Amino acid sequence: MNNNRGQPIRTPFYYGWVVVMIAGLSVFFSGPGQTYSISIFIDYYIEDFEYSRSLVSGIYSAATLLAGITLFMMGRLIDRFGQRAMMVAIGSCLALALFWNAFLLGPIMMFFGFFMIRLFGQGSMTLIPNTLVPQWFIRKRGRALSIMAIGGFASSALLPPLNTWLIESFGWRMTWGLWGAALLILFVPSAFFFVRNKPEHIGEAPDGTPKPVNGEELKNPNVEVNEKSWTLKEAMATRAFWFILFCVIVPALVNTAITFHMVSIMDLRGLDTGVAAMVLTLMAVVGFPVTFVSGYLVDRFKVHYILAITFFGHIFTLVILLFTNSWWMAVAFGIFWGFVNGFERIVLNIVWPNYFGREHLGSIKGLAQTVMVVGSALGPLPFGLFFDWLGGYQEVILLTILFPVTAGILALLSPQPKYEDYHG
Repeated sequence: MNNNRGQPIRTPFYYGWVVVMIAGLSVFFSGPGQTYSISIFIDYYIEDFEYSRSLVSGIYSAATLLAGITLFMMGRLIDRFGQRAMMVAIGSCLALALFWNAFLLGPIMMFFGFFMIRLFGQGSMTLIPNTLVPQWFIRKRGRALSIMAIGGFASSALLPPLNTWLIESFGWRMTWGLWGAALLILFVPSAFFFVRNKPEHIGEAPDGTPKPVNGEELKNPNVEVNEKSWTLKEAMATRAFWFILFCVIVPALVNTAITFHMVSIMDLRGLDTGVAAMVLTLMAVVGFPVTFVSGYLVDRFKVHYILAITFFGHIFTLVILLFTNSWWMAVAFGIFWGFVNGFERIVLNIVWPNYFGREHLGSIKGLAQTVMVVGSALGPLPFGLFFDWLGGYQEVILLTILFPVTAGILALLSPQPKYEDYHG
């Protein structure tokens, strides 16, 4: 697949914004592999197959864990074949995986069905656009990632009610098939025709402007236009890599645990399922505009400072949850959680290209995404164990606060490494 065919369509604006739109579409179509979408199918599986909830949950967790471990290979494939080829291939594979799920017959098929939609959907369809957009933008990287994030918010808001309606109208098997068809009809051709891997492939420069001379007009303190690109091995030799990698684990583990047990947490505080749903909705609604603010800030300030502030916001949010015993406290928790989530979405994606460049971003981001997925698979377990042992969540929430405390300190200790210091 030739990546140097030139600009597919002429636009009155920088073509990178077209690439951002397709990247946002990729994040949107990761939805069928995300927990917020899959959860709608679970009760229908339990009813139709007469399986226990613990069996289906166990299959799902094991498949997610395996998908997370396997995801690391996707990063290397992105570096080797490029984002365009991988978007087309992964979009097609996810469509086939959705068709597979439409024909489930037993637990083994269910395991492979979950594994494929988690690997190709939740993992790869978000990994690829997060390595593509940074190729096209340097000074405006934060803003570009903020616009791409619209696809994720739209997906998380639309898919749960849409899946509910489709399943009630056509059945869960047909619903999987419809999503597979939508991928093949809407996303795969869009990726094939409109995506180019780098602006250089169409005779452009990142951000659509000539490279500044002697640093003039360079307003982003996080990166240079002439970015130095590190290999994964070189990046792993830096302290910042490992500190930031730990920072990636924390939101995946903590947010997944709280989301998974939200109904139970609220129930123990005397609050019903409606309040739990309201909290999750508030988090998404507040987080959406906050991503634009965070995208603006990371283009102007040192990213590790903003990352540290985000984790201290995490601490405050968990303290609110610790004392939540009324609906207005639940509202406060949802609002602050949304703020923190809005910052996380951008900061944790922009730090890798800003620190280690564009050339080997697939391998580097692939490892980070693997750690994130594994963290999300393991997150709910400690909360469940503490509930079974002690009948509540107060103790595990207190212990959980240690994670963002540690991550905030490590973020402050992780300025962008200097290429020259490691390449004498």
